Amino acid sequence: MSPAPTATVTGAFIASSPHFRQRQLYVTSNTTAWLHNPNSGGWVATASPALAGTFGAGATGCGSAWSTGATVAAASLTATAGTTTTITTNQTLANDLRGYSVQILAGPNAGETKTIASNSIGANAVITFTTASASAFSASTVYRLMTPRFYVLGAGTLAAGSFKVYDIATNTWTSLSNTGLPATIGTDCKLIATPSWAYADYANFATGTATSGGASTLTVTGKTWTVNQWTNYQIRIVTGTGAGQIRTIASNTADTITVGTAWTTAPDATSTYHLQGNDDFLYLIGNAAVTMYRYQISTNAWTTLSPVAARAGAPGAGVSGQWVWGAPEADWTGESAIRNGRYIYSFRGGASAALDRYDIAGNTWDAITYTPAGETFTTGSKYCVIDGNIYITKEATGRWFRYNVATALMDGWHTQLYPHSTAVVGDTCFDIAYFDGATKIPYIYIMLNTSTVVLRAMVI
Repeated sequence: MSPAPTATVTGAFIASSPHFRQRQLYVTSNTTAWLHNPNSGGWVATASPALAGTFGAGATGCGSAWSTGATVAAASLTATAGTTTTITTNQTLANDLRGYSVQILAGPNAGETKTIASNSIGANAVITFTTASASAFSASTVYRLMTPRFYVLGAGTLAAGSFKVYDIATNTWTSLSNTGLPATIGTDCKLIATPSWAYADYANFATGTATSGGASTLTVTGKTWTVNQWTNYQIRIVTGTGAGQIRTIASNTADTITVGTAWTTAPDATSTYHLQGNDDFLYLIGNAAVTMYRYQISTNAWTTLSPVAARAGAPGAGVSGQWVWGAPEADWTGESAIRNGRYIYSFRGGASAALDRYDIAGNTWDAITYTPAGETFTTGSKYCVIDGNIYITKEATGRWFRYNVATALMDGWHTQLYPHSTAVVGDTCFDIAYFDGATKIPYIYIMLNTSTVVLRAMVI
């Protein structure tokens, strides 16, 4: 593939967008970041991230599903005017957003997801949609952009400006809170999102129609859900009463979901729903410690998680962190005991073969037994996940493995002939999906250790 504009160094990483253009943000220092366009293979520099601290091992980032432009600590934006095909924003848009989407949360046409046909550039930008809605959008329209945001955490001693977000729509870098994080970041870390959006649509784990609802509940009579299997997922009301509302799930019984924040409008038997990954949370693991942190986008706040069972051992260099949501096996997709979207898998690194799994719903860690477990991973190992398989390249050897989460089987995948240079910490592996009609063709991309070389392999 087209080479990267600068070689990978210790701490350099790729953050991936889950949207249809699948842009990647390559961060190589406190002052340098590049956007990668997989359709052309080209690279373009962003403005300086101006990260605080000392760039190096532990720097990490991820992409998220939605954006509120240059506004932080918010879950939505409010239009200032509109028609049946447009909304006028209070944002200064700086990029062409054609093909991206807008999620309508409240007001006219609540619950709809609109595709952007065009947008103006500059202050109070106007977004035009590809299709008209039944009612005119207005100053009571509450929405958010389904456009890329990249969250980036620097390394070294944390200070104001160590944690930032880069927003594609407004082309802005904005500082976020690092209160609640450790004083320093090092060794190796992973920042992990659990987005509801994949490519050009929602990735739903279950859909249906409610039979009733209460101030903080939604009931679907006849369901046989396992108690609390949906905890920390999100529920979105798509049509009917309460359409547009999104809530984090606090708990569930066999047929009733309880949300953490009361509904503005309680759902009823007309309400259809989607159960999805939680767009509002990011998870941070690593830093040579078992301690795990969760960031809430809408409040700009970090929480130290207290798992029921702590991680069995501290991760080291070469740690991984993959949220698994696309495994096709029946025991992973079955709605009554869903496993897709529930787990973050993390190879421990540090020259270990250990594999740990965090249960998002149960807030607990498990040590996973798999076979064979003879390979160890440390500095230079890189990872990505596709449809229930975690792909791993071992240090600077060029050797690849495929771990299947459903069968707990580690298998050899292939060996690259193109040589790496010196192994460095930092995950520069990512996946891209190309579509031929309804057929998805996945590729794995790898930026080699201490190199500008970018290679890809079709996953078959």
